[in-house]
Amino acid sequence: QVQLVESGGGSVQPGGSLRLSCATSGIILSFYAMGWYRQAPGKQRELVAGINRGGFTEYTDSVKGRFTISRDNTKNMVYLQMNSLRPEDTAVYYCNCDPPIYSWGQGTQVTVSS
Repeated sequence: QVQLVESGGGSVQPGGSLRLSCATSGIILSFYAMGWYRQAPGKQRELVAGINRGGFTEYTDSVKGRFTISRDNTKNMVYLQMNSLRPEDTAVYYCNCDPPIYSWGQGTQVTVSS
């Protein structure tokens, strides 16, 4: 069974940084484009960063220049480095393939506040 386990979230002040990790199992990660998604209260889940099988990355405009997605296929891991965090980045962050076809994990909470 495919499992997606996010970790690394927490509470930070504006301008702070976090590194999120996604541990995958049950798949050969190199076969998939992957993404990080987030969902804030009252909003739809949105794709914020994607990385294809060749390592090409794309970002939604609101995080461009601040977030970096990466992958380590040997370790079955996907990462999201988040810098210069803003209060509007507050959300639960999830990983999945892009487009998402597997069940969502529990996500990891990121809270940015003073």
